Amino acid sequence: MRLIQFELPPVVIRRVGIVEDDIVFDLTSLNPLWDSVYRIFIDAKKADKSLENFIQASDYRKHCRTYDYVTLLKNRHGDKGGWLLPPIDHPDLAHCLITGTGLTHLGSMKQRDKMHKTEEPKSKTDSQKMFEMGIYGGKPDKGQRGISPEWFYKGTGAILRGHNDFLDIPSFSQDGGEEPEIVGCYIIDNDGMPCRLGFAIANEWSDHITERLNYLWLAPSKLRTCSIGPELITDQEFKDIRGYCRIYRDRNVIYDSGELLTGEDNMSHSLANLEDHHFKYPQFRIPGDVHIHFFGTMKLSYGNRDAFQDDDKIEISFQDMGANLVNYVRRFPPDNKPFTVKKA
Repeated sequence: MRLIQFELPPVVIRRVGIVEDDIVFDLTSLNPLWDSVYRIFIDAKKADKSLENFIQASDYRKHCRTYDYVTLLKNRHGDKGGWLLPPIDHPDLAHCLITGTGLTHLGSMKQRDKMHKTEEPKSKTDSQKMFEMGIYGGKPDKGQRGISPEWFYKGTGAILRGHNDFLDIPSFSQDGGEEPEIVGCYIIDNDGMPCRLGFAIANEWSDHITERLNYLWLAPSKLRTCSIGPELITDQEFKDIRGYCRIYRDRNVIYDSGELLTGEDNMSHSLANLEDHHFKYPQFRIPGDVHIHFFGTMKLSYGNRDAFQDDDKIEISFQDMGANLVNYVRRFPPDNKPFTVKKA
């Protein structure tokens, strides 16, 4: 099942749709309270049904209004025909937590190792050590706990962007950096159990220049906007997923990743191990919270392109994950003036 969230003018109301071919079936036209995937999930749990079975039981093909998906994919925020939102979020931004894990793919390790390389040719970087730990312990037997992966925090739902939206290079940053990958999308139920809704294409968007200056600055380098979508895919098997990333400037390709490989078959950690080491923490099992968790990438454009410019276009595609995710770069003018806190 391919789920989207979108808005339509002139009275802008959030809506949830199911995509089938180029048709969007508007679930919100069945029930105006279904203005988010989150709300539908809550009702599905009350009915003791899975999200997919609950939606299928609505017989939406007979009763929903329909819209043209091609138009929604083309439009930007504010356009007449409506626009797409991230396919999962939370009504309260603070209760949507965005996190991720890295060094889960071979290609990523090679680039991170190069970024963090010391002057001593025989020494292993911490990146290489962490990756090797995953190789030997990242896919434990069922019922066993494996080695912990690298983990990072990005922010709350305030940083989340959707298809055709901007990814920001803030005034204090020299550049941005795309990270094409897959995210897992979760809601914590009333019993404190994480429920995986499905997967989405994602651009994790980081600051690799800051990270390269000192790898201990990886944490602040992650505090940037990010995007997911256009679709939430509820029935994808996270095994062998192939795609690409391309960056355009004035319609010219300035970077092409070539084939990207993700999914468990191409990773040093199993999905179960990545989920275990995120949700083992009690603070990540608060009922009602939404979690968007990045699973890592194998390749970055960093070091293979000029610095991003305003309106550079980033397109990410993964097979069987729905329409391509497109975002645009927005640079803010450099400003080294310190931020001043006001006394209460």
